[in-house]
Amino acid sequence: MPARQFLSEQEEQQIVEAINNAEQKTSGEIRIHLEHHCEGDALDQAAQIFHELGMDETQLQNGVLIYIATEDHKAAVYAGKGIHREVDEGFWDDILQILVQHFKNEEYEEGIEKAVHKVGNKLEQLFPYHQKGDLDELSNEVSYNNNKN
Repeated sequence: MPARQFLSEQEEQQIVEAINNAEQKTSGEIRIHLEHHCEGDALDQAAQIFHELGMDETQLQNGVLIYIATEDHKAAVYAGKGIHREVDEGFWDDILQILVQHFKNEEYEEGIEKAVHKVGNKLEQLFPYHQKGDLDELSNEVSYNNNKN
């Protein structure tokens, strides 16, 4: 299934809303990226997309990318240095497990939302929102790699 057909418009909007809600409580940034195929390692691809989306340019290096290759059934979570060094070992694997559990039941939107919620809670704990000077540095829209759809 092509990445753009993986979620309905309504499901995509619900994910964007979940990201908006999570980011209201933190200075961190969360992005979701979908593409059809992932040729190599999902984490390597996520790192590349993280850079392409400018997520490594956030002020506190606290962006988190949830990457999903829809056809190849691959996923990865890639985080900026600021957040990655603060989380417990295994935290990102826990996020992947949320996705896997829901995706097995074809609950794609629900799995992504729950993963966003868990990442958002961790970001809120480590990088709480301070109204003065906090900016939404990146788009909250789901991104797609058009070359691979």
